Amino acid sequence: MKRTYEHVVIGAGALGAAAAYRLAAAGHRDVLVLEQYELGHGRGASEDHSRIIRHAYHSPAYTALTPSAYECWTEIESLTGLQVVFRTGGLDLAVAGTPGAVELDAYEASLAPLAASGVTWSRLSGAEVRARWPQWRVGDDVVGLYQPDGGILDIRRATAAHIALARGLGVEFAPSTPVTALSSSADGVTVTLGSGSVVSAGSVVLCAASWTPSLLASLGVDLRIRLSQEQVSYFATPHLRAFAPDRFPMWIWHGEEFFYGFPVYGEVAVKAARDLTGRYVTQATRSTAPDPAETSLVLDFLRERLPDAVGPELLTKTCVYDLPPDREFIIDHVPGHPRIVTAVGGGHAGKFASLIGRILADLATSGSTPYPIDAFRADRPAITDPSFVATHRLRGVTS
Repeated sequence: MKRTYEHVVIGAGALGAAAAYRLAAAGHRDVLVLEQYELGHGRGASEDHSRIIRHAYHSPAYTALTPSAYECWTEIESLTGLQVVFRTGGLDLAVAGTPGAVELDAYEASLAPLAASGVTWSRLSGAEVRARWPQWRVGDDVVGLYQPDGGILDIRRATAAHIALARGLGVEFAPSTPVTALSSSADGVTVTLGSGSVVSAGSVVLCAASWTPSLLASLGVDLRIRLSQEQVSYFATPHLRAFAPDRFPMWIWHGEEFFYGFPVYGEVAVKAARDLTGRYVTQATRSTAPDPAETSLVLDFLRERLPDAVGPELLTKTCVYDLPPDREFIIDHVPGHPRIVTAVGGGHAGKFASLIGRILADLATSGSTPYPIDAFRADRPAITDPSFVATHRLRGVTS
């Protein structure tokens, strides 16, 4: 490892690996990536096989970016020969007349600007959902929104692909190299390592996920990020064919609780979880031990709505969301530190990782990006106003 680099990326997860590749692909080859653990480790939020990818979203701030996100993944697939996006279709469900149904209306409204570019979707009645996917136990009071481009992003494969591409362009990776502090000046950024040594950089791209608050604290910056411990479970259904990716879509249930799940992929089992457990933690208090009560809650939902998905618990994994108060992304220069850019994903950035990497590379090298990211500024009221009440569920609005 040298002591001076043009660019240093902190964190080799989905966002950091993508940023490293995008910097190098743009011609910036003097790049160092610092990762506190081994590459591909399971302690962050970029492990496991599957993440949701979709056009349908709660806000047009995201659907303005989804076509570019898909294009970036297509580029990675072309460069590597690896498939990372699997279009199983995406199904959102809610009971009519509930706040969840309003969320579906917001999702559909966010899709409307994409119709001209060929993105399609359909609204479904409960009877149509049952006819198309008899695995669901829903009544006529349920409504659905189906988006054929929705599906699975293999996040682990995607991150590994970005790392391989970056290495091929000369990016240097330093695993097992924790960062303890940052400081910046008009001339550059000083990165202090766990060993006590320092590295100097012209710019830093901070993609440390749930470790971001502690590194921002060393700069005297508080972006009001809260950490939530989450978990996902795999259930070894005996009805594998019924839940194969060509027969069953990725799904989201918009109820009082927000559940989501996947067809059989990665493991010989279905994957399901509840979003936002409400178990707020710090890096010191988080645990890798799953909460059996949370697993039971997910199983109860499956027994009611997807009974054939139920099977023995194959495995359950924990992770940590990094949540801004409004749970919208932060993609910006760190306030007061123009040589440091950061991305905070709010627990839903995986699908955008390759594009966010490109945006971060833009910000680090030219100071701006052509992509519409004003909604994700670090100086918005949700971040700067102490009286802003945290709203971690992405409900969306239709007006």
